[in-house]
This record gives sequence, structure tokens and C-alpha cells, in this order.
Amino acid sequence: MKHTTDDAGSTAVLERPEEKSGSGKSEAEKQAMQKKMEAAGTPGPAHKALDAFVGNWKTEVKSWCEPGGPPNVSQGTAKVSWTLKGRFLEEEFHGEMMGKPFTGRSLMGYDNIKQTFNTVWVSDMQTAIVTSEGKGEKDNNVITLEGKSNCPATGRKDIPMKTVFRVISPDKYIFEMFNDGAKSMEITYTRK
Repeated sequence: MKHTTDDAGSTAVLERPEEKSGSGKSEAEKQAMQKKMEAAGTPGPAHKALDAFVGNWKTEVKSWCEPGGPPNVSQGTAKVSWTLKGRFLEEEFHGEMMGKPFTGRSLMGYDNIKQTFNTVWVSDMQTAIVTSEGKGEKDNNVITLEGKSNCPATGRKDIPMKTVFRVISPDKYIFEMFNDGAKSMEITYTRK
């Protein structure tokens, strides 16, 4: 800092340019903000819990067109791996929907700031991007996410959706989907 005295004997403090930036933040404030940003962007224990989903999987898919009716059963495969330096899981899913093969992709992560798990899903059978968000329980062995989906068959929009991931063992987990409170899909993942 530099002190200056005017003709009347008043003293003023002038800050050095290196102490203030154009935004009015001191170097110490900028460094503190940088540390917070780095901490928020660093994978933590919740990310570690997602390791349970990493691997190559065979799947059995049960889907229900009508609640209480018999499920349509099909087989599929999935490959789940870390991407973007361990911040997100990326899944590539190959299966069958309505008798036709399809490919889907998802990203799943944990937002350190909001403290929520988040997913995004897309496939080659739709033009919608489906997002969901929620919390983990039981040491993150159960993750419940909520969002909204659209029904291409009826045109209905913003249907309340819930998905649940349940880790059963190191070699098995179950994904469940509920639309409007009714179970519409269950996928059992078994490690190859």
C-alpha cells in the first residue's frame, strides 16, 4: 500500500494495482475463490460410491405397458466407465425396445454444490433429453432420482418420473423406473 498526503495534511491510502483486480477483488479473495472452485470440482466420497456401477454388464429388462400387466422381457448389454477425470459415469446401453434394437447413453454424476446425484439420458429412439436429480441413502447403495418424461405414444408431457438404483452386490444392481407412481421398467444388471 502507498500512503499519500495532500496539501491540507490529510492522509489517503492508495492500493497497489496488484492488490486489486478490475473486479474489485483482492488477490487473497481471488485465491480463496479459486480454492472453493477447485474443491467443488473435485470428486469426493459420493463419486467413489458410483464405482459400484463401473464395468461390463449383461441386462434383463422388464417393461410394463400397463400397471399390473405382464412385463415385456428382453436382454441387453451395458458398458459403464468413468469420464472427464472421474467426475461422471458414462453408460452405453444396447437393448431392445418394442422388438427393435436401440442404443442409449447416460451420464451420471454427483454435484458437490447441490449435494445431489444427477443423470441425463438419450437414445436413438427419441429426441428428448431426460434429466433427473436426487439423493442417495444407505451409504449411497440406493440412489433415488426424480425428473419428468414425455410419452411419445400418447403425446403426454411432463409426466412425473422416479428412478431408483439399488446396489445388490459387487456383481449386481437393479435399476427401476416409475412413471406417475407406477413401475414401468426394471433392469437387472449382472456383471459379465
